[in-house]
Amino acid sequence: MLTPFDWIRQTRTGSELLAVLHCMEDRPDLVGRDTDEIGPPHSALNPLCQRCRVYAALPNRQRAPYCPTCSTILNRAAGLKELSLNTVLLWGHVNLLPYNLSPLRQAQDTARAEQGRVAGAYVHSQMPGQTRFLVALHRQALKPWLQDLVLHQGMEMRGVLQLFPTTGMIGASMGDLVCHIVHHESRFPMDALRVRFFATVHQVLQPHRYDKQGVVNFEIGEFLSMLEMAAVFRTVLRPDEQQMLLELVSIESAAESQFYWGRFMGYLNPEARDMLDGWNVRNWSKPQLNLLYNLIEHVAFYHTA
Repeated sequence: MLTPFDWIRQTRTGSELLAVLHCMEDRPDLVGRDTDEIGPPHSALNPLCQRCRVYAALPNRQRAPYCPTCSTILNRAAGLKELSLNTVLLWGHVNLLPYNLSPLRQAQDTARAEQGRVAGAYVHSQMPGQTRFLVALHRQALKPWLQDLVLHQGMEMRGVLQLFPTTGMIGASMGDLVCHIVHHESRFPMDALRVRFFATVHQVLQPHRYDKQGVVNFEIGEFLSMLEMAAVFRTVLRPDEQQMLLELVSIESAAESQFYWGRFMGYLNPEARDMLDGWNVRNWSKPQLNLLYNLIEHVAFYHTA
């Protein structure tokens, strides 16, 4: 039979993945079916499900080419597209199960109480000194979720937490992306708690290129500091000022860059000027600046008086 992780690997989009995680919570019978339910050999009278190709399709009178599980997943996924766009996925390979995922039912209750911080969770395996899990988080809940984790288990936890985006109908499938992420975990020993941040699907598929740029691998404390900077950056600079800065650092001519930099700094308020000067943003490399702009999407505004 197909295991819960098999259903995850079959997902095409992020919304399908969220649908599978939701089914694990409230319809476990659908994602843990018995072996005697496997469909018969494919024939004109006994077609297999067009999605999983394992279980029998629903009877013809119901006009559905899918098995009950795939039908449920696809129906739920149709209503989860917007949520998927605002979700970041976290695959963990660590020595301890995070406190808020143990037991899984407690994690689901906690998710509801935390204003929808967790969109879904799945514990893949749990052995002494080695645990694997998948969590779907609302993007702007990433920083508080990681901060809670460090607060409760930061001194004891070791391993790697890999963050990656959901996918749509174009390009690599969600299941393929998860398999790539699982493959990457073997590169790191369990001697510290690390974070790998993949802002795009392309980074997941070609990690070595971005490893050399220094925009993927971080110690947990370093990554939380970057998220804090992104939150401050997003709060202090207005969206139009953020766009102006991005265009300004792309100017190749030194003289032209100097001229427009002076005009830009004169346009900003004192708080924004102090921030950019203190961080020495003008001398950042393009990959570093792109990382900051990618992190902006994963933090909330600070509420200032």
